[in-house]
Amino acid sequence: MRFSRNFKDRKWVPYAVAGCVVVLFYLLASHFNYFFVGLGYFIGFISPVLIGLIMAYILDPLVKIPEGWMLSKAGIDQAFISEMYRGLTGERPDGDEEEPDPVKARTVRLCRVLAVWITVIVVILLIVVILISLIPQLVKSLGAFFNNFDTYADSLQNVLNGISADASKSFIDISSFTKILDNSIDKIADYVEKNMGNILNKSVNVGKTIVNIVISFILAIYMLCDKRRLQAGWKRFMRALLTEKSYRDGTTFWTRCNQILIRYIAGDMLDGLIVGIINFVFMSIAGMDYAALVSVIVGLTNLAPTFGPLVGAIIGALMLVFVNPWWALWFLIFTAILQTIDGYIIKPKLFGNTLGVSSLWILISIIVLGRMFGVAGILLAIPFAAIFDILYKEIVLSRLEKWKAARAQAQEEEKAKKAAEDAAVKAAQEAIMAVVKKDSSQVEDEEVREKLSNHDI
Repeated sequence: MRFSRNFKDRKWVPYAVAGCVVVLFYLLASHFNYFFVGLGYFIGFISPVLIGLIMAYILDPLVKIPEGWMLSKAGIDQAFISEMYRGLTGERPDGDEEEPDPVKARTVRLCRVLAVWITVIVVILLIVVILISLIPQLVKSLGAFFNNFDTYADSLQNVLNGISADASKSFIDISSFTKILDNSIDKIADYVEKNMGNILNKSVNVGKTIVNIVISFILAIYMLCDKRRLQAGWKRFMRALLTEKSYRDGTTFWTRCNQILIRYIAGDMLDGLIVGIINFVFMSIAGMDYAALVSVIVGLTNLAPTFGPLVGAIIGALMLVFVNPWWALWFLIFTAILQTIDGYIIKPKLFGNTLGVSSLWILISIIVLGRMFGVAGILLAIPFAAIFDILYKEIVLSRLEKWKAARAQAQEEEKAKKAAEDAAVKAAQEAIMAVVKKDSSQVEDEEVREKLSNHDI
């Protein structure tokens, strides 16, 4: 069966396409859970590639620092680099066969590779130093906490029993409350004792995760080294797929999204580091146990917006309440003060006004992205909310403004048309009145002449 070239111009084709879209939408809505299960399997299958892309995206701003320094020393500017890859992006005209200087081109590629390896080595050294500094303390703290957990639970129960006895002397009955706490402590102790083996057995999964991270890191290195060629190929593909206007609009939109993401990721990581260090200094000065472990938990949970600091405070307080309930109380008070300072002073300095997103958008993004992508969705909820806010303002609000402008213009045109019609009607009325007046004057003159001829006057 052969289709004619004007097949898409037939009248029934749009209706058939619309019907297919409706059927697909119905199938997707009726099998929504299967869709997300399949999406989860697909994302898990390509997760090393996705993690590699994320690593390359995060490391690229760091790579630009040594690369820019080396290119400036070599006397190569950004204009030459753009000209160097114009042929791959489809921007160079077909008749333009002039190639860039091969020596400079090799220098650009060499500077890029050297900058990537310098950045990778520095990052690896920093990670190793941090791990060497923290891991022994974390392992020691975890071991001591689990080994002394029964002792901590008994001491906490004794404290609660003492509080109950003091309250009963004042004729205050809190026995039901202390009984609930005792049962909760017993359940937590039993859970920790029973699941220690499961926690250790999960080391195999940790090893598998480490292997995937190493593979992703190697992919990220290759992506960073060949970044400009990959970007040029992507631009060429998008130019072939989109119109020139759509391509320019998409490029502008991605530039804004990129600025938001980079600033948020860098600011959020720095904010978590600052909060963790301040918390460690406070706990060390106060002489609290597990300062390093609790501070790492507080710093990591601080990366998650809205609920992250609350989770970190609860975990830290639960660890400290078994050792010394007063430590837990002072820790919660200090955490509340620190989060207030962080929200009103530190974060505005780091993020500026680039992430002006309402709390409602943030909560919706946390819920939706958290359900779809887990921890990664929660961590990136704020920048994605900012991107959605941009889309809303530039698509919905811009179209609403255009509609208002068109409506106002139509109203002005209607007023002008009505004014012109009123002026035309008024002119016609004046013309008619002039004709009537002229006719009446002529009639009067004829009557006068007739009377004169008849000697009536």
